[in-house]
Amino acid sequence: MSLTLTDQDKLTLRTAAYGAVSLLAAADAAGGSPHRIATDGSIALASATGPIGHVLADRTKGVHLDGKSVAQLADHVLPALTVAMGLLRKQSLAEADNFRSTVILAIGAATTRYGEPSPSRAEMTRKIIAALDAV
Repeated sequence: MSLTLTDQDKLTLRTAAYGAVSLLAAADAAGGSPHRIATDGSIALASATGPIGHVLADRTKGVHLDGKSVAQLADHVLPALTVAMGLLRKQSLAEADNFRSTVILAIGAATTRYGEPSPSRAEMTRKIIAALDAV
């Protein structure tokens, strides 16, 4: 199965996936190591397969995940998750499911080392999943 994705589409997918991990790390910096959360999540994203795996493996420039607050990062990442799912569902439900499960795996990998999720980590996970399912 191949996808027809523009460069902007690919950037949206990378922003959404890596942004979800970054958002989780930023939301609960006090509850665990933000660097470890980001690393574990990124390793999980790198394990993606199929067309989604190829898109996420391409580390070209363009993904900007900065913000002065968690709210600013969320304003950028949560809509990107919804847009990514929408564009994938238009072309392939299987690849949309692959992307969704890859992001959920990454946020799980990013947080399982710290035991029970803190309230902020649990809430951010809920928001990420809601954004994935908003389409």
